[in-house]
Amino acid sequence: MPTIAYFYGIAIRMFFNDHPPPHFFASYSGQEANVSIETGEVIEGFLPANAARLVRQWALAHRSELEDNWYRARAGQPLRKIAGLDE
Repeated sequence: MPTIAYFYGIAIRMFFNDHPPPHFFASYSGQEANVSIETGEVIEGFLPANAARLVRQWALAHRSELEDNWYRARAGQPLRKIAGLDE
C-alpha cells in the first residue's frame, strides 16, 4: 500500500484496486482509520481527535488530488505524492 503523503507523523496510504466508496487510510501513533475522500470523515477505525482533525483538513484541501489517485489506483497506475500540511 503506497504512502502518498506524510505530515505531522500521520501517514496517508491508498490501496490499489480497493473497494468503493472512494477512501484512503490514515495512520498515526499505532492507530489507523479508513477516511472518506468526499468528506474527510473517518468511515472505519480510529484516530485521536487532533489527528482526525488534521486529516480532515488535509483531505478537504486535496480532494481533487485524492480523487485522481483513487481512479489511478483502480486502474493500476502509479499514485502521485500529495503535499502534506507541513509543506
